Amino acid sequence: MQDISLGQIVISTAGRDKGRKFVVLCIIDEKYVYISDGDIRKAEKPKLKKIKHLKKLNHVAEDIKDKLESCEKLSNSEIRKLLKSID
Repeated sequence: MQDISLGQIVISTAGRDKGRKFVVLCIIDEKYVYISDGDIRKAEKPKLKKIKHLKKLNHVAEDIKDKLESCEKLSNSEIRKLLKSID
């Protein structure tokens, strides 16, 4: 299993969203996570994705991680802004 944490920036390696960047919003178990990009996949309806179909980047968004851990509402514009700054 990859060492994935909340707020981790990942790239999809399989499926119709291949090559897109996402943020990990929730870790379900050792195989699945919920991801969102704030654009096609909104934070309100994240995508369930297998971890083996994700490539982990060495970047964790600490501000988003803190919001997720404290159960604060996360806006789609915050996610989009973060992913745009990673490019």
